[in-house]
Amino acid sequence: MDSEHDQGRPGVPRRTFLRIAGVSAAGAVVAACGPDTPSVPAGSTAPAATTATTPATRLPTGPPNWDDLRTQLTGGLLRPGAAGYDTARHAFNPLFDSNNPVAIATASTVEDVQACVKAAAGRVTIAARSGGHSYAGYSVPEGGLVVDVAALNKIDVQGGKAVIGAGAKLRDVYAALGRAGRALPAGTCPTVGIAGLTLGGGIGVLARKYGLTCDHLSSAQVVAADGRTLTASASSEPDLFWALRGGGGGNFGIVTEFTFDTDPAPEEVTVFSLHFPAGSAAGLFAAWQQWITAMPPELWANLVLSGGSPVQCRVAGCYVGGAAGLNTLLNNLTTNAGARPSQRVVKSLDYLGAMKYFEGSSNRQSFIASSRIITTPVDAAKVVAVAEGRQGMDLLIDGLGGAVAGPAKDATAFWHRDALASVQVYAPATAKNRTKVTQAVGEVVAGLAAAGAGGGYVNYIDPALPDWKAAYYGDNAKRLVDVAKKYDPQNVFRFGQGVIS
Repeated sequence: MDSEHDQGRPGVPRRTFLRIAGVSAAGAVVAACGPDTPSVPAGSTAPAATTATTPATRLPTGPPNWDDLRTQLTGGLLRPGAAGYDTARHAFNPLFDSNNPVAIATASTVEDVQACVKAAAGRVTIAARSGGHSYAGYSVPEGGLVVDVAALNKIDVQGGKAVIGAGAKLRDVYAALGRAGRALPAGTCPTVGIAGLTLGGGIGVLARKYGLTCDHLSSAQVVAADGRTLTASASSEPDLFWALRGGGGGNFGIVTEFTFDTDPAPEEVTVFSLHFPAGSAAGLFAAWQQWITAMPPELWANLVLSGGSPVQCRVAGCYVGGAAGLNTLLNNLTTNAGARPSQRVVKSLDYLGAMKYFEGSSNRQSFIASSRIITTPVDAAKVVAVAEGRQGMDLLIDGLGGAVAGPAKDATAFWHRDALASVQVYAPATAKNRTKVTQAVGEVVAGLAAAGAGGGYVNYIDPALPDWKAAYYGDNAKRLVDVAKKYDPQNVFRFGQGVIS
């Protein structure tokens, strides 16, 4: 469900399936590349983690010595004009194909990441990239250094723990968990990196039952702005650990590995998709908001409004349990909405089968996107009116609540614990109509706010979102700024919407 960032820059989910079944994306990409699994190849040793911060030292000036950095890397280093550079600089969204990083480094070990940070800190922008799904293209900065951590993709599931490298993609994470009979709530886009998703929070189809991805994080290995490797956990660098759970990627360092607490995989997950006839949208959305709030956490559902004349509406989701229990809950929705679905699909699957059911296309997608948050029920008719006539645009409304609401709003950096739902505004775009589509998305975002949906989700990062810091982080923003200044006092990991930008 979540879009990813790349460790600092959010990303995008599978769109093809969304249009068919009405499921929303949940991945997150972070500009500073957050990892999950051990990225150290067999036979090598990761640097010892430290737990103390050190005083800031004066950063060097002048351009990095790229030839020297190249000799230090076990991976490669590509500069403009080199063979493979034009392909390597591409992110998931083709709208950013014109971005020209000054260099792209392939990090195969933690030491590679350290070398990149030490070589470039203070000289050029540094952005980590795992899945490359940043909605704003922050993982391929113009004139900056891309630290590609895709090779740090080890996934080791032992007992209730999963150690996952920053470059691991969700399709591989789910496959490894499924083989081990374990589960981790996460997003649906198969090529989203675990790092960006986790660092922004991690909304997914099992969130109401099991919580956010970041709620399962027990520790993270982070390369800090001064090149040291730190271990962040409840007992080691606790401020950093707090910030990594929902504070967005790219703000505090480059995560190279995550350790998660997993749950036993549910034996049965029943998925569903309901398409409703034209004219049902306002009544169905109004009923859906009341219905999802009252549902047990075993049920997750979204509602998709597809712009046009009239606005089309569909509901999809899953239930941890069998079809009999789910059908009763679905009947409650259709009865209260006074609308019968024109198409209804219900099928029971195992855990891995359900995750694959929601998996979207791996193909690159060209789009403009943004988000809002629904905390209390909004005016459904106003929201539908906002989508009226906007052909091709989707409003993907993902139910929250349940286990997401368990922790206090300041227990982790993820602020929207009391949210009823997130709203992702997604519109296909091309280089030709990009300006027009961006304007249309902005109008819808403003219309959603007028209808009662405020805030925003950092994994659907939007450079044009008004008052973005408060929208993403609420009252947690001040503490996030303090943590960023503590671990990156000279703003080495700066980017457009960095918390100390």
